[in-house]
Amino acid sequence: MSKPVVLIAEELSPATVDALGPDFDIRQVDGTDRPALLSALADAHAILVRSATQVDAEALAAAPQLKVIARAGVGLDNVDIKAATAAGVMVVNAPTSNIISAAELTVGHILSLARHIPQAHNALAQGQWKRSKYTGTELYEKTIGIIGLGRIGALITARLQAFGTTVVAYDPYVTSARAQQLGVQLVTLDELLERSDFISIHMPKTPETTGMISTEQLALMKPTAYIVNVARGGLIDEDALHEALITGTIAGAGLDVFVSEPPTNDALLGLPNIIVTPHLGASTDEAQEKAGVSVARSVRLALGGELVPDAVNVAGGVIDPYVRPGIPLVEKLGQIFAALASSPLTSVDVEVHGELSDYDVSVLKLAALKGIFTNIVSETVSYVNAPLLAEQRGIVVRLLTDAESEEYRNIITLRGALSDGSQISVSGTLTGTKQIEKLVEINGYDVEVPIAQHHIVMLYTDRPGIVAVYGRRFGEASINIAGMQVARRAAGGQALSVLTVDSPVPDAILDAVRSDIDASVLRAIEITEQ
Repeated sequence: MSKPVVLIAEELSPATVDALGPDFDIRQVDGTDRPALLSALADAHAILVRSATQVDAEALAAAPQLKVIARAGVGLDNVDIKAATAAGVMVVNAPTSNIISAAELTVGHILSLARHIPQAHNALAQGQWKRSKYTGTELYEKTIGIIGLGRIGALITARLQAFGTTVVAYDPYVTSARAQQLGVQLVTLDELLERSDFISIHMPKTPETTGMISTEQLALMKPTAYIVNVARGGLIDEDALHEALITGTIAGAGLDVFVSEPPTNDALLGLPNIIVTPHLGASTDEAQEKAGVSVARSVRLALGGELVPDAVNVAGGVIDPYVRPGIPLVEKLGQIFAALASSPLTSVDVEVHGELSDYDVSVLKLAALKGIFTNIVSETVSYVNAPLLAEQRGIVVRLLTDAESEEYRNIITLRGALSDGSQISVSGTLTGTKQIEKLVEINGYDVEVPIAQHHIVMLYTDRPGIVAVYGRRFGEASINIAGMQVARRAAGGQALSVLTVDSPVPDAILDAVRSDIDASVLRAIEITEQ
């Protein structure tokens, strides 16, 4: 029998080929040569890429035998995950390969800002001896603010504490117990901005976090403070940053990532109090080798029919066909669950009720955790690191099964306890021959809503005219309501509304609706396709 064909479309470390082993027909192609790539994909079972090769719908159409796309790195901007999922092609990456490199680059930016190292180098290289101009500041006894206390944030914390600094952090999804383990004080974002001498951002890029540091936030910082972004371009509003740097609102900034790459904001790049690098977070020999070896192992697992922990769209492997359709449903339930949480999670139960309980459903616990963390951490979340993310945050996770399911053949419930003492739950199921994903319960309220990309969940006192109030507000904002369901336990009591809308809803509109109807809960939920 012929060996499966593994196509390497970009330069990868020799260790990557070694990790693949002798069981494959390994071929090389220049992924940036489009005709050559499409031709080579014709009989490929797997393709390994970095960031230059575009694996889109056209490429997938040219690859009828393709089983797995492996990105030797973290970002997946060059892979059409939705098209791959539709084609049944697994996408894997290396989510932890660059975390140490990214943390070290962040520390490098902070030290460079504190001591003006690049500027001093440039001056001396031009024959200028300007010792007094580049007098810097020590990190010792300074306050470091970490926005986003995930794995990279924790690594940076440990490294900067060695300099004798005080570390404060803002992360709405981290418990005080986890922060205490790291020796970090949790504070509000405003307090972090006001207190910190150096600030580093490590948040995921979502509609909520894009531009999260803008004019208002920069104005809270000390005029002697510095800010660094090595996470995602766009977390800092670049125009607001430019204004803050030229007016002296803050002392300086370090950027490794930009809204568009390569960056086009020459006015910002040319300022004397900014240090910029061309997205070097993962650009170390060690990170590249780790990434290549990691995805090579994933390719071996995928083509061998085994569970692939680093798969970002499907779990793969030895999962019963009856269980597999529940994976994307549970990932979406996890995202809804996380969006409804008002404080950090302390425990999560993944409950599987019905016929599914006769099968091995352990993958559904992984899918739930993957969904929960998808939009709340800066790392790419996979089946292998999701349990680690829960463990790091002190979240107790259980998988419970029960053969009884009263209303549906199967129902999956995520039930959690929060650090403020409250509890939340969401339930979902698959219905009909088309296996439609439906949300069927929120916090004890029975609903039946097909899961879509944009939802709004509201809890308020039931009374006449409420639907007209928020309907008018959304209509005036040109936000179309595609579907709506209201659930209540008794007339005049609390009512829960779930809306399906056609587009994201601006925060200002949400705040206005919350005030209009005096809602105790109002959440916009954005489902990220896996």
